[in-house]
Amino acid sequence: METIQPNDVLAKAESLRNNLSTGFRDEIVKSLYSEAEKIAKRAVKTSSDKKYDFDQKVDRLVTSPIFGLPIMLILLGIVIWLTVSGANVASEAIANLLFALGDIGRNFFNQIGAPWWLTGFLWDGVYLGLAWVISVMLPPMAIFFPAFTFLEDLGYLPRVAFNLDWMFKKSGAHGKQSLTMAMGFGCNAAGVVATRIIDSPRERLIAILTNNFVPCNGRFPTLIMLATVFVASAFPAAITSFIAAGTVVAVVLIGVVFTFLMSWLLSKTVLKGEASAFTLELPPYRKPNFGRILYTSIIDRTIFVLWRAMQTAAPAGAIIWLLANIPYGDVNLARAIADWLNPFGLLLGLDGVILLAYIIAIPANEIVVPTMMMMYMGAGMMIDGPSSNAAIFDLLVNGNGWTLLTAVNLMLFALLHNPCATTIMTIYKETKSWKWATVSVVITLGTAFLVTFLTASIARLLGWA
Repeated sequence: METIQPNDVLAKAESLRNNLSTGFRDEIVKSLYSEAEKIAKRAVKTSSDKKYDFDQKVDRLVTSPIFGLPIMLILLGIVIWLTVSGANVASEAIANLLFALGDIGRNFFNQIGAPWWLTGFLWDGVYLGLAWVISVMLPPMAIFFPAFTFLEDLGYLPRVAFNLDWMFKKSGAHGKQSLTMAMGFGCNAAGVVATRIIDSPRERLIAILTNNFVPCNGRFPTLIMLATVFVASAFPAAITSFIAAGTVVAVVLIGVVFTFLMSWLLSKTVLKGEASAFTLELPPYRKPNFGRILYTSIIDRTIFVLWRAMQTAAPAGAIIWLLANIPYGDVNLARAIADWLNPFGLLLGLDGVILLAYIIAIPANEIVVPTMMMMYMGAGMMIDGPSSNAAIFDLLVNGNGWTLLTAVNLMLFALLHNPCATTIMTIYKETKSWKWATVSVVITLGTAFLVTFLTASIARLLGWA
């Protein structure tokens, strides 16, 4: 009698698996949970039926095929609106305080006779780089993270995963990727670390490589500035914050679309495979613990992410100062590099200053706007830009030749461009491979170049630019 080997069983199982319908695993899980529920009802009596009924009633609304996604978008819009409307005032106050302290330090160095280059390097370079990152990054995080943690503590985030599961399955990814994507709104590096909740190595890698298509907190200042100056300014002042928030939400949705698209492409090419089953047991809604929310959002997230950004912002501020103060012919080195990059920038509907700002800002996206303002205003250090939206519009459009195409393509580039240095290092640590860290840069930067080039080319072909 022929002996059956384990490999024969595995081969037969694999051949049979290919003939099964795509919903076979879901049906097995559904039948198991249905039978378990019947047994539990016969054996267990509970006094919390009313609470359970309430959770079910809420879930019928927030996870319904009709209302689930709209409710999710409304909550996202509220969180972003709170961030947009609340961050500006706090950012200005923190910036004024930190810049005043910088003036004191600069004056002290001048009084003790320190060389101008040392004073400039330390206070106008390193210190101002840190001051800009803190003032621009801290207020949005202090608003966004508590709001996000509140929804998490309430028990809503698993419902988000439930609503998006079928979309990720269609794209060959895992439903838990929605949770890692949500973490990416605060920090893409944190989103990459959060992919540990995905068991399948293939699907975890897809989540890691596509997390950067969700705009992190560091990219919000650029998106908010463009949405406010070029979109919301055309509307009455009473609704500008709502228009700006709606514009940012629209950009976020474009990022989500690219997340699904790139996940699908990866699952069909270099990371081929079938999406694994995702069994999600929705937890009951909980009364939020505000002490835990504040600790988690401020200590574990805001301070942690801010400290990591500060470590990369200090050398970036130093590089900015050096480029702006080293002469090169009749201009400084920064202007010379920007002029050299300008033809390629114009091809993408941008300009050389924007490309240089993003090269310098690889350590921290928060310094993109102050770097652009510094170069457009011809300053030798990062300075506070024009005080009003009208003045910013005049500087960019009348002073430096921006068009609506420039603003639109900068929004797209800010959304799609390569990960920051912190995220790249995190991808390397999580994958133990420079190959995948490099692939993450190639995918995102290549997508940004392709999309902006096509947008600029179509706009010029149709006579819109």
